[in-house]
Amino acid sequence: MTDAVPTALLADRLRRAGEHASAQGTDVLLLTPGTDLRYLTGFTGSSHERLTCLVVPAAGHRAPPALVTPALEAPGFTGVPLDALGVELVTWTDGEDPYLLVSDLAGGPTRIAVDDDMAARHVLGLRAAFPDVPQTLGGAVLRELRMRKDTGEIDRLRAAGAAIDRVHARMGEFLRPGRTEAEAGADITAAILAEGHTEAAFVIVGSGPNGASPHHSVSDRVIEPGDVVVVDIGGPMPGGYNSDCTRTYAVGGEPGPEVKETYAALQEAQDRAVAAVRPGATAAEIDRTARAHIAAAGHGEHFIHRTGHGIGLDVHEEPYIVDGNDLVLEPGMAFSVEPGIYQAGRWGARIEDIVVVTDDGVERLNTNPRDLVVL
Repeated sequence: MTDAVPTALLADRLRRAGEHASAQGTDVLLLTPGTDLRYLTGFTGSSHERLTCLVVPAAGHRAPPALVTPALEAPGFTGVPLDALGVELVTWTDGEDPYLLVSDLAGGPTRIAVDDDMAARHVLGLRAAFPDVPQTLGGAVLRELRMRKDTGEIDRLRAAGAAIDRVHARMGEFLRPGRTEAEAGADITAAILAEGHTEAAFVIVGSGPNGASPHHSVSDRVIEPGDVVVVDIGGPMPGGYNSDCTRTYAVGGEPGPEVKETYAALQEAQDRAVAAVRPGATAAEIDRTARAHIAAAGHGEHFIHRTGHGIGLDVHEEPYIVDGNDLVLEPGMAFSVEPGIYQAGRWGARIEDIVVVTDDGVERLNTNPRDLVVL
């Protein structure tokens, strides 16, 4: 598998972005460097205080897409197929107002959408250039494309899942009584990179009471015999698509009956939630499936976050698997299923797999055992 996205596919994404913008009553979509721009053009770079902005007119507008960028940044687009995509490259130099340049290219829109992660300095600069034009979030346009993965994207997510599974399979090397979370985390980071990731975007090693903090990172706490340890790890592969997988371990001895009973309820909840994934189900139904079993086991108040999040070029993206989200699941949607039970001040547990909705059900992209592994 090559890392480059075929130009024909990028062109199709640009076309469909314009169609979705038009369908939502948006005249122009404005994107600065980030995953949305990468999704549409293949550009993987970044920018700083100087404005780089892709101008995508809605379908039906006569103006072609244009990329506004500082002249000193233009060489960074050498490998981006702008000509083949029909994107005009427009440069500016220090002393010019790039926001007015964007305004000229946009051609008098009545509604614009800016990407969700655009820096405030650029949002405000564009607002000054379009003083009477309402701004909305571009994520509402692009999520219609990005949350439905094509076969190439699913292949990349599948490869990322297999790579992080291989790291989890080595936890016996890293988690031992007497080591600190930070020491284990350093070894895990090295293993993530060795398995082909471009970075370890996050490494959570939550031992004992730290496992009850879902977004704990690592600390100098020493792992003790009998600790329950939550390990949540992941990051991007060279193609940009991310892994994200959580497993829970018992280190230095068999856990007690309470831990075993609670973990069994969690494992059953995760299995039931994954089994409920299919075309036609809603995101809310998956969340409620996991939550209902955990509540029935007496731990409803200890499940303190949504059941999952979409994944792709971002670790967290649409669709979000949470009660109240009545989005109907469709083939190609990829997201985590990760219920957790957290006993504040004592211990916690979480099981997380990335899944993809198939034509008739679901595929798990993480295949390691989900049992409470005793190391």
